[in-house]
Amino acid sequence: MPIRINNIILGLDEEIESVKGETAKKLGINEKNISKFKILRESIDARKKRDIKFNYTVEIECENQEYIVKKINSSDIKLEEERWDGTISHGNQMLKERPIVIGMGPAGLFSALLLAENGYRPILIERGEAVEERDKKVKQFWKDKILDMNSNVQFGEGGAGTYSDGKLTTRIKDNRCDYILDRFYKFGAPEEIIYSGKPHIGTDILKNIVVNMRKEIIRLGGEVRFSSILTDINIKDGKISSIKINDQLISCENLILAIGHSSRDTYNMLMKKGLAMEFKPFAVGFRIEHPQRMIDENQYGEFAGHKRLKAADYKLTYTSKTYNKGVYSFCMCPGGVVVNAASEENAVAVNGMSYYKRDGINANSAIVATISSDDIDAKSPLSGMEFQRDMERKAFKAAGGNYKAPVQLLGDFIENRPSSKIKEISPSITSGYNLTDISKCFPKNVKKALEEGINDFGRKIKGFDRYDAVLTGVETRTSAPLRIIRKENLEALLLSGFYPCGEGAGYAGGIVSAAVDGIKCAEKIIIKYRPFV
Repeated sequence: MPIRINNIILGLDEEIESVKGETAKKLGINEKNISKFKILRESIDARKKRDIKFNYTVEIECENQEYIVKKINSSDIKLEEERWDGTISHGNQMLKERPIVIGMGPAGLFSALLLAENGYRPILIERGEAVEERDKKVKQFWKDKILDMNSNVQFGEGGAGTYSDGKLTTRIKDNRCDYILDRFYKFGAPEEIIYSGKPHIGTDILKNIVVNMRKEIIRLGGEVRFSSILTDINIKDGKISSIKINDQLISCENLILAIGHSSRDTYNMLMKKGLAMEFKPFAVGFRIEHPQRMIDENQYGEFAGHKRLKAADYKLTYTSKTYNKGVYSFCMCPGGVVVNAASEENAVAVNGMSYYKRDGINANSAIVATISSDDIDAKSPLSGMEFQRDMERKAFKAAGGNYKAPVQLLGDFIENRPSSKIKEISPSITSGYNLTDISKCFPKNVKKALEEGINDFGRKIKGFDRYDAVLTGVETRTSAPLRIIRKENLEALLLSGFYPCGEGAGYAGGIVSAAVDGIKCAEKIIIKYRPFV
């Protein structure tokens, strides 16, 4: 077992190559005696803005490891536990049909990859196009306002996360996370994602990674079908028996459903089939833009722009007791742009996106307020979906149609008047915009809660509540507005062989957590069946 060492501290002007030497000092050994060395985590301690530090966790191998750990007797130094590497004991039941995975977001890709690595030759189905063609459709939509409802920012190879910041941070504690980061690195991500305290890939690199993952799945015997929509499922004796893809019937005994949070037509179909679903709270709001330099200076003070410090981010939370709502920042994109993420006709939804370098002049983040069953008439599990849709149509109308986004200055939003002129901060929205009053897109209690949150955030980050901060609406696709109920074995309630997973099923909230959930579903198939021959 290797040794794990925490709290290796470097100053701002010390290069990362110094970590190995500092590790040797902490262990009381010669650096040359370290046979294997790996940085597990790097984080920035900027609590003292005049003395910013880097904190590292590392893993090493050397002689007399157990003796060294016992002799030092420090909570910072311990023998490392073995990591999960994707090795799973196979079951004994025979498969009649190849496992089918619906959706090529992180949940679908990683479930299919694990199945392929273990010899199960999955069939991977995606309603959108391969990322090469999808990218052309997305850019055409942003430029010419021609929307393909099946291949856009929400749908296509890589899922909605392909056009985002590519964040790989997660609040879950699961040893599968190391496997996920390892595979991202294997397929083209920079090595720093393995150890960065706030790893991200960026949409430019992520596009290449998903292509490499697809090629590996195919190399291992899997099959990938694009422009293929799940239109129906057939059930026999409480089990999945077949599915329709583009109205073509396909026999199926194990289906992993990883459709993402925007597959509203699929939700409707599943509802009609009697699948057990329930309303799930979600959040809505807008994108807010500030100068990235302002965020950097708030975080790093006089060291903003230092060569070792990347574009700063933030995470903000507030609870409105007046309106019984949480208000928080979501998917913050340092040096990024706001993107039009519409997937339905006559509707506008926005998201944030960053490239790997995060070198844009604006910082943007969603500022959202929670929506509970108290806010809507949640008689149906689909009530939240219709709430989102109504907001998106209002945003389309507020901006004058043609898929431009509604934009307003923060000060005008608070004072309830349409904006007429942009000031210092230029909107970055990819499809163009019209100045208007976006408050008409929100219920009054949501608008007031968002105002309260912004006022609180202005006390935490100087300038956050500046009058000319740019608001772009609406951000509605923060998470699935429903949950497909499943049993402890991860199969859908009352439907064997059907595994709803990831964000679209209501069980994840980001790239890594969605991938973990997809992997868990794949594991259930692996431990039950023999590899497909």
